[in-house]
Amino acid sequence: MYGTTATKKLAKILLLDSAKIQAGDVRYKNKRLAKKGLPLEKALYEEEDVLQAMEYFVSVEYDNETRLTDDVSLTFIDAGHIIGSASVNLTITEDGKTTQICFSGDVGQYGDLILKAPEPFPQADYILLESTYGDKLHKDAQPTADAILQVILKTCVDKKGKVIIPAFSVGRTQELLFVLNKLDLEGKLPDVKVYVDSPLSAKATEIVEEHDENYNENVEEVLKVDDTPFDFKNLHYVEDAEESKALNNNPAPCVIISSSGMAEAGRVKHHIKNNISDSKNTILMVGYCEPNSLGGRLKNGAKEVSIYGDQFEVVAEVQSIQSMSAHGDYEDLLKFVSCQEPAKVKKVFLVHGEYDVQQIFAAKLKEKGFSNIEIPDRHQEFEL
Repeated sequence: MYGTTATKKLAKILLLDSAKIQAGDVRYKNKRLAKKGLPLEKALYEEEDVLQAMEYFVSVEYDNETRLTDDVSLTFIDAGHIIGSASVNLTITEDGKTTQICFSGDVGQYGDLILKAPEPFPQADYILLESTYGDKLHKDAQPTADAILQVILKTCVDKKGKVIIPAFSVGRTQELLFVLNKLDLEGKLPDVKVYVDSPLSAKATEIVEEHDENYNENVEEVLKVDDTPFDFKNLHYVEDAEESKALNNNPAPCVIISSSGMAEAGRVKHHIKNNISDSKNTILMVGYCEPNSLGGRLKNGAKEVSIYGDQFEVVAEVQSIQSMSAHGDYEDLLKFVSCQEPAKVKKVFLVHGEYDVQQIFAAKLKEKGFSNIEIPDRHQEFEL
């Protein structure tokens, strides 16, 4: 396995966390199977498997060409999506013919809150390009800091309620902390407790802090007046499950940031369950949610939702901030491929996106001179 140093660190904590969750799920399920006299199940992998797998992980730094075989070399280029993210650039020589392939991976925003912009990649013959937001512009949304501050003031100060924010542990949580820290430095953040209720988020934040070489000018400016861009006086990390449960019995206004980002699992699902029935509270969505997920249903205006098998009327206010995306919009994606000479690109394959969005984005690419664009079906094969 090949990846950047930061990717290796993140992969380890994510896989260990997943193994822990699987172990708990299997224990619970096996209790029921045992009572029925049915065969017991095993987790897909355990913590020991993760530690063994990590021994096969090879760290490769950005912009360093690495030879995989005599005929194939690899270069990672910073994609600006999350810490350690990269476009994968392959040089393949076969029968005396050299082919350049770029797989974009997830492409970040050029105006990201924390990370440097995506870097130009070598001229490619074939590009596999993500298209998540191929029909949207993030700049049309309200600025992130203003939007978050308004929600906190209205909910915690005016209504004396709680703000529940489902957030991915890697990327989104650090962006939220950066925004809140900046508001605190500016004297705008009200005197309310902010809880990060996710042990994984705490570990991920430590890794992000270890890789300050990826920070952009926004963070560098903050570091001139602050030791860390992700900490402030009222911030508290919740590690213990009992402490997490205690938050639901504490009536004091507060902000709770917890995973998962789509609210389908994790501690945040319990927080939503315990706060969704009170009009004082706000559930703030800050990222993409699969439409059928709990977060997706809330974003789409559901009046009633099922949580752990029980039905709940959505009484709490539900807000959404569109500008907080780690994926670039269509202008970012077009800028990402602007380093290429379109006439030399034999084909662009659009991946990682909805078909309707890909059709719109394909038209925008054609306007930029990329004439051969393919939207492949699942499992469709191509000979290059």
